[in-house]
Amino acid sequence: MILNLVHLGRVDYASGLSIQKQVIKARHAGLIGNTLLLLEHPPVLTYGRNSGRGNILASDEFLAYRGVEIHEINRGGDVTYHGPGQLVGYPILDLRSFTLGGSEKRLGAVDYVRLLEEVLIRACADFGVRTQRIAGRTGVWTLAGGSIEEKKVAAIGVHISRGITSHGFALNVTTDLRDFDLIVPCGISDRTVTSLEQETDVGSPATMENAINAVARHFGRVFEHQVLWLESVEDLLGVAPQAGESAG
Repeated sequence: MILNLVHLGRVDYASGLSIQKQVIKARHAGLIGNTLLLLEHPPVLTYGRNSGRGNILASDEFLAYRGVEIHEINRGGDVTYHGPGQLVGYPILDLRSFTLGGSEKRLGAVDYVRLLEEVLIRACADFGVRTQRIAGRTGVWTLAGGSIEEKKVAAIGVHISRGITSHGFALNVTTDLRDFDLIVPCGISDRTVTSLEQETDVGSPATMENAINAVARHFGRVFEHQVLWLESVEDLLGVAPQAGESAG
């Protein structure tokens, strides 16, 4: 099977949501196959349907001063931060097109999240960063050792409607970790966050380009799809850009 992949570059959050909706609509209609959107966002805080603004520590005035937007969205999970240096992935997949381990059992929501974690665990390993799952705490975490506690390197929050997935994951590559001081990340107050840049001492350099290639490669392997790189959303949807829009 083919997985369409589009790297959007840096896109503001509202535009990213709009692109997601277009792709989701096309996937529901069967006009396109399974698709992965990779991108970065300018500084933004989002909180999911299971949370509120209680874990946003900064005032609205301070966030406005810093140019940080806030969006309430329909994914699972608590508050999280997106910003430059963080690789965000929005898989638009029809879970009904997958089965588990060669069986006839369809992929469920929990199975899907575990596979996303597996993609990110493998991608982190390419940078010499050993990571793990932690029971009851969705996402990907570094290994603890001695007096060093595990740290979160990737967050996951998904939405599934009529079998089609949206939202997805955020992997800290070269993210300015000080921006996480604005929130209680994912509502977890007893652990901190980290990035590939902070943790890497062997393996590939922790650059965004290398992270994109690693995630794309392992996504294809874990979800058993051949990855087809496309130049733009217009190429994906088969439409011409509107007047005044870039085709790239």
